[in-house]
Amino acid sequence: MIRLVVDASVAVKWLLPESHAEAASRILNSKHELLAPDLILAEVGNVIWKKWRRREVSGDVAGDLLRDFYRYPVQTFASRALMIAAWGLAEQYDRSFYDSLYLALAIHAGCPLVTADLKLYNRFKGGPLSESLVWVEDTP
Repeated sequence: MIRLVVDASVAVKWLLPESHAEAASRILNSKHELLAPDLILAEVGNVIWKKWRRREVSGDVAGDLLRDFYRYPVQTFASRALMIAAWGLAEQYDRSFYDSLYLALAIHAGCPLVTADLKLYNRFKGGPLSESLVWVEDTP
């Protein structure tokens, strides 16, 4: 079984028809153990709220999407336990604390973070943390 940390940019694609949704869906198979900081719940909820606010989805659909998210096999970890490591990454690499929580979990778990966030991916590809990050289309 391959362990992967997934961020909200990937998880949202399981729920909504977006670019790279097919690649994100391939991650949802039995050969992957999926991990995320509990922050993923708030981030996915916020994306759905934004879609509702822009009238891209109805309130009923938004509620259904949130309920659907629970069926995905993502094991969440308390952000509290990752905060100090995340702060170190945020400070050292000038990344958001949110992104750094995902990176801290990937480093702690010894597995890559899969992202569909191009800015995050481009920031680290070829650098010292490049082995801790995988583009959604390149997931094993």
